[in-house]
Amino acid sequence: MFGTTPQKCENREGWFSKLLVRRIEPTKEPHSRMLSDKDVIYELQTHNMRPDSRKKYLQNYERTVRLIESHKNELSCELVASWTVQVGDMDQVLHLWRHIGGFSGIDRSKHFLIHDKDYLTLEEERGNYLRSRHLQYLLSFSYWPPIEARKGNNVYEIRSYSLKPGTMIEWGNNWARAINYRRQNQEAFAGFFSQVGRLYNVHHIWCYSDLHCRKETRESAWRLPGWDECVAYTVPLIREMHSRILHPTSFSPTQ
Repeated sequence: MFGTTPQKCENREGWFSKLLVRRIEPTKEPHSRMLSDKDVIYELQTHNMRPDSRKKYLQNYERTVRLIESHKNELSCELVASWTVQVGDMDQVLHLWRHIGGFSGIDRSKHFLIHDKDYLTLEEERGNYLRSRHLQYLLSFSYWPPIEARKGNNVYEIRSYSLKPGTMIEWGNNWARAINYRRQNQEAFAGFFSQVGRLYNVHHIWCYSDLHCRKETRESAWRLPGWDECVAYTVPLIREMHSRILHPTSFSPTQ
């Protein structure tokens, strides 16, 4: 009476097979070399502001950005984007920096700045406006489109994933295909995986004209054959994920 028909068994097995993590063969290549082909390091600063210090904090950080820009001949870094969180962790700001020359470039820049009195004064002042900070060094996935500054009045979404250890290559294999389903609206802004900080951390950053556009764009992806399979293969790799809606600061290079 409670038996399962062969057709139902076949359908169930097909569904379960999509949730299985495929085996990755051992390799002597570091994962960072296999997933990223650029000698460029990205720095993601996450700052949690004191609620009563938002204006002072943003003014301080803008002065810091201008100071670093004035030393562009000595430093190998530049601000890519700066956002305040509108939905998610409130009173939070994200700053994305690009470092040229790998970790050697980061070392040179840090050494220069810790001997700059104006920079140290700004950094000390900024401490009065913060509750906490976190920093990650990231690499960009090689299969994502190049990062390009956007114009206009846009909103951004950062979707952050904590992956199971050992699954980064599998994630890359699936998203190398999945990103092709999300290219038509030029919504893909940047895709990163962590090198230093919280490990096995992935950040996908998307750009939309507004929240309604985000809704329509995401729903349209589900109508494309193959997108559901990509999602089914990546879901088992995730330990935790969360989404934040971002708005560019007035001094952000990308708007």
